[in-house]
Amino acid sequence: MSDLRPPLPPFTRESAIAKVRAAEDGWNSRDPARVALAYTADSRWRNRSEFLSGRAAIVAFLTRKWQAEQDYRLIKQLWAFTDDRIAVRFAYEWRDAAGGWYRSYGNENWAFDAAGLMCERHASINDVAIAERERFFHWDASGPRPADHPSLSELGL
Repeated sequence: MSDLRPPLPPFTRESAIAKVRAAEDGWNSRDPARVALAYTADSRWRNRSEFLSGRAAIVAFLTRKWQAEQDYRLIKQLWAFTDDRIAVRFAYEWRDAAGGWYRSYGNENWAFDAAGLMCERHASINDVAIAERERFFHWDASGPRPADHPSLSELGL
């Protein structure tokens, strides 16, 4: 299989954590085409009230998202897992075109195929306006979260 995306199911705690961090790093790249490669060609999503299917729809969605959500930085944390499913909680910070800052909180439920590609993603997300001084996520926006940056739990989020 050329589309293998390790770690592969069945997940252990360690491999589920690695899968979550790989997803976080991908999303922090803000590269829709790169991110879409982690999903099956016919992946199904629910993101808030929007329903998507397939990589082309994922790329279009993420392109719109990151045009609107500027200076985006995300932290994901494992919540639970089974053989081929992972649940995460996450928070991300971003600003709108008018300069207002937000922290978005959410939960995602993921299902994977045998090749480690995500075939389902269900996301529930809430946005909270924050002052710029309330931001916690300050790493260089051109790369992943540094390994020594606090987790959501360590930040009290």
